[in-house]
Amino acid sequence: MSKRILIVDDAAFMRMMIKDILSKNGYEIVGEADNGQKAIEKFKELNPDLVIMDITMPEVDGIQAVKEIKKIDSNSKIVMCSAMGQQAMVIEAIQAGAKDFIVKPFQADRVIEAVNKAIG
Repeated sequence: MSKRILIVDDAAFMRMMIKDILSKNGYEIVGEADNGQKAIEKFKELNPDLVIMDITMPEVDGIQAVKEIKKIDSNSKIVMCSAMGQQAMVIEAIQAGAKDFIVKPFQADRVIEAVNKAIG
């Protein structure tokens, strides 16, 4: 069975890039969200195997969304994605429960490595 992934990023272009990388590698994209609030709602609705979450987003940021998703399902698996220079936020996200992180601009093999590591 293919692993079901929810992609969360406020930039449609970034969601498209991630979706393209994952689809080509046999993953199923079950949903997308453009902010943390929608990510939480979609997580409840779709129950994905993994969430790929941007850190900086409008309304609810990625770190707050990780905390909320972890309250819903403490076993949820989340990989953060961030731009260069957001190390402090990445550390905060990992402390909040994220499994790994990928840095923009994405390298396809790094995205797959992070996803495989997180899903196990």
